[in-house]
Amino acid sequence: MRNRLKVLRAERDWSQQDLADQLQVSRQSVNAIETGKYDPSLPLAFRIADLFAMAIEDIFLRD
Repeated sequence: MRNRLKVLRAERDWSQQDLADQLQVSRQSVNAIETGKYDPSLPLAFRIADLFAMAIEDIFLRD
């Protein structure tokens, strides 16, 4: 699944660690999600969407 996480994070000048801290996950998890190596659980996807004040569908895109 493709996603816009890296772009959204960069727009806010957040490092991967900054985002990880806010989501209470590891930096490695953020990296894996950004590179498409890992799809987040539904609860994590909702936390990401809430953090960016966006709908999940606007962050995570079908291939």
